Amino acid sequence: MIESPELFLRTLFDAAVAAVSAERCLLPHLPPPPAGRTLVVGAGKAAAAMARVVEAHWQGPLSGLVVTRYGHSARSAQERPLRYTEVVEAGHPVPDRAGQIAATRILALATDLEAEDLLLCLLSGGGSALLSLPAPGLRLDDKQRLTKALLRSGATIAEINCVRKHLSAIKGGRLAVAAAPAQVVTLAISDVPGDDPVVIASGPTLPDPTTTADALAILHRYDLTETPPLAETPKPGTQAFLQARTTVIATAQEALEGAAAAARRAGVTPVILSNAVEGEAREVALVHAAIARQVAAHDQPFPPPCVLLSGGETTVTVRGNGRGGRNSEFLLALLLALDGHPRIHALACGTDGIDGTEDNAGAVAGPETLRRGRNPQAALDANNSYDFFLEAGGLVVTGPTQTNVSDFRAIFIGPG
Repeated sequence: MIESPELFLRTLFDAAVAAVSAERCLLPHLPPPPAGRTLVVGAGKAAAAMARVVEAHWQGPLSGLVVTRYGHSARSAQERPLRYTEVVEAGHPVPDRAGQIAATRILALATDLEAEDLLLCLLSGGGSALLSLPAPGLRLDDKQRLTKALLRSGATIAEINCVRKHLSAIKGGRLAVAAAPAQVVTLAISDVPGDDPVVIASGPTLPDPTTTADALAILHRYDLTETPPLAETPKPGTQAFLQARTTVIATAQEALEGAAAAARRAGVTPVILSNAVEGEAREVALVHAAIARQVAAHDQPFPPPCVLLSGGETTVTVRGNGRGGRNSEFLLALLLALDGHPRIHALACGTDGIDGTEDNAGAVAGPETLRRGRNPQAALDANNSYDFFLEAGGLVVTGPTQTNVSDFRAIFIGPG
């Protein structure tokens, strides 16, 4: 018997995040120490946590530099700084000067490696914005302006990262080329639907199958008329990649399975719909609402009590001037479609603890939430889901989780 559905959903989210923590996922994949030096570099919201695991278990000397989002260096003020790996904080999702300086330093450190050395690269979601080094002929403010336009356009993460590779002096395989002839080992926590490693953090250590023509087509697809100078990326077959290997160590599927296990322990049947949901957040919400209503009305295709779980990364085409990320927008659209259904509660959160650019991971809601908030349809039209849930109650604020496998959605349908 679930006495508090919203508390139950929060428990599932916590279980999902724990299942993809660096502490749980990274250690089994550490490579053996090299004959020469070990240089640890990295970028992403989990970069500091990943480097902390490496330092705690590495046999032999190491040094390094990783860049993470502002506020994501440690879980608390009591957590000790790293001893051998410098942690730099920088801007996300729009790159800033701090990220550019960090990327410049990482590229210089990699260039200094020799054949007996190891470059251990730690990547996670957010790495593309944080590892920002404009290609020759491009300025940082050019990248900032284009990044903002792409984020508002509704482009997918794979499309955005394709463009980013061709604007960069370090992404799209260029970091591995700089590190040659050293061995390159990349460990990545995936925040992209499908878990393609060439998309994660824009693949700085992997050959890039995309071209400048692909990047240009994406800009045209979203009516972004500004055409910056695009640079071609290193391709498969390049000599530098013969000494490089990449392992994806944590995915959205593992987060969903962690939540599913927690649901079973509570006596609720979990149903994983997909780990790679994409599309406009409010349209994805309509599909989820239709499935939830079918379960509630007809005990099909599975009987309640059950919880529908999904991952992936939706998009938001921004047309209003409100506040809110894709998870809170999904949840507001879902509530409108459910229209106060008495047996359905839902949660939608980013596994990194950040939904868009606000301080919340997302939101949790039940049948009464629509009534407590003011004019939900107007809030959705204005992309103002944050303020709606701030007033109605339900914002989920976790702080940085130091991992990132994109979004987590859970819809609980209680017994009839």
